[in-house]
Amino acid sequence: MKLLIRLLVTGILVLLIANLLPGVQVESYLSAVIVAIVLALLNVLLKPILVILTLPVTILTFGLFLLVINAIIILLASSLIGGFDVGGFWIAVLFSILLSICQAILFSWLKED
Repeated sequence: MKLLIRLLVTGILVLLIANLLPGVQVESYLSAVIVAIVLALLNVLLKPILVILTLPVTILTFGLFLLVINAIIILLASSLIGGFDVGGFWIAVLFSILLSICQAILFSWLKED
């Protein structure tokens, strides 16, 4: 149940951030929920592999290269989902930062005792 709530909240956040950023477009709330599901799957399956492969660069940049990995995952989700479009790499980086900050705030409120 908690996973479903997190996916729905992430879908709302994707929709809100897409309305704020000029280079991100989401067609509907259903597309935003699908984006949330695909991002969750890519973060579980692909992100650990990318982090391990780019570990030396990540260490040299003190972890800032993880922003690049997050942007790549968002651009990949944009290419996989028809109703979700991200304008470019820097927009994907900004989208990733905003989504991470908003998720951290909202998920801290959803935390169980």
